[in-house]
Amino acid sequence: MSQPSAHGSADPSALRRRDLLTGAAATLAAAIGLPRGVHAEAAGPETTKAILGYIALTDAAPLIVAKEKGLFAKYGMADVEVVKQASWGATRDNLVLGADANGIDGAHILSPMPYLIATGKVTQNNTPTPMYILARLNLDCQGVSVSNEYKDLKAGLRADALKTAFAKKKAEGKEVKVAMTFPGGTHDLWLRYWLAAAGVDPDHDVSTIVVPPPQMVANMKVGNMDAFCVGEPWNEQLVNQGIGYTACTTGEIWSKHPEKALGMRAGWVDKNPRAAKALVAAVIEAQQWCDKAENKTELATLIARRQWLNVPVTDILNRLKGDIAYGDGRVATGTKLGMKFWRDNASYPFRSHDAWFVTEELRWGKLDPKTDIKGLVAKVNREDLWREAAKAASVAAADIPASVSRGKETFFDGKVFDPEKPLDYLKSQTIKRAAA
Repeated sequence: MSQPSAHGSADPSALRRRDLLTGAAATLAAAIGLPRGVHAEAAGPETTKAILGYIALTDAAPLIVAKEKGLFAKYGMADVEVVKQASWGATRDNLVLGADANGIDGAHILSPMPYLIATGKVTQNNTPTPMYILARLNLDCQGVSVSNEYKDLKAGLRADALKTAFAKKKAEGKEVKVAMTFPGGTHDLWLRYWLAAAGVDPDHDVSTIVVPPPQMVANMKVGNMDAFCVGEPWNEQLVNQGIGYTACTTGEIWSKHPEKALGMRAGWVDKNPRAAKALVAAVIEAQQWCDKAENKTELATLIARRQWLNVPVTDILNRLKGDIAYGDGRVATGTKLGMKFWRDNASYPFRSHDAWFVTEELRWGKLDPKTDIKGLVAKVNREDLWREAAKAASVAAADIPASVSRGKETFFDGKVFDPEKPLDYLKSQTIKRAAA
């Protein structure tokens, strides 16, 4: 657990921090339109504290960097804690509890999870906990990995070679297990999309199991699964340990796809709107730092530390940069498949992307088929708050998207998602649980 900063010190660093806090408060005052002459402290965050959860994944980097580099403090949030969670299920449970009940206020989170929590589809007794998405944390750089048992098949972006192998194994009375990290989460959706595109029904042809990200490699090592989908550094670690290979990265399934988000309890944001903007401003600045090529080695070294991801730097760095050794003889360097934290509008939470996530939840029966897609997205997605925070972080106007939609999205199998016609996309899918 990262500890909050101490107060009351008279040393030079403390004085510099107070100067930063004052400056940030003034910046936030301008950003939220307070009248001139209002004392700077009056415009500061309602609270300096927030407890944010994270999972040991490379895409938690913006929260880790914002903490380690003093960016939360710079924007007046000196007492932010960034606390490791054991699994996405634990993240969900702690968000439902809230910090006042020894839980958390927000988290590095799978982008669909705030929708599943807000609708009560994944909570105890199906009780909704209102949630907001305040920012996207990254694009791309997850992976679908396969056991060495299937290495000769050289499964890639197309999983067709596995269809026959899985059917044969099942016919022999053996269970075919594919793992993801949370039902209805991004990794579940990428895995399902990849399998279904090859004619493999993820609910009937294989058994889909849940495994926390840090436990994926160990479970495949002992033969507990045939394939899995997870974020980095775990796919690269699998290859480095010679246990399996990467069939494809998720950026190959959908180029520049949204992945993790900064999700917060709606009650906390509604109570502390200026603090929420300060958090997002700090995360935006961290994302800009993370995305610079000259910072990649330092970034990998920082997040690899024991208190954060606790893995070798070599498990993180290459795929962070876009250099991919698939583990089956394929090696690609200098690709566009590296993790994106800021470029390509990575930080902005496009509502069109969340519309795809909600539509996929309908596809697989995770949400009520009568769900108002546009209405639910408007309720959870707070891109308006991101825009205000971006101004506080002095983001150039050219780097702030003009529209809440990135437009039509095309997937590797030729399917097209038009956010204005989500049900047409749903109808185009052959394997699904939804009636549409």
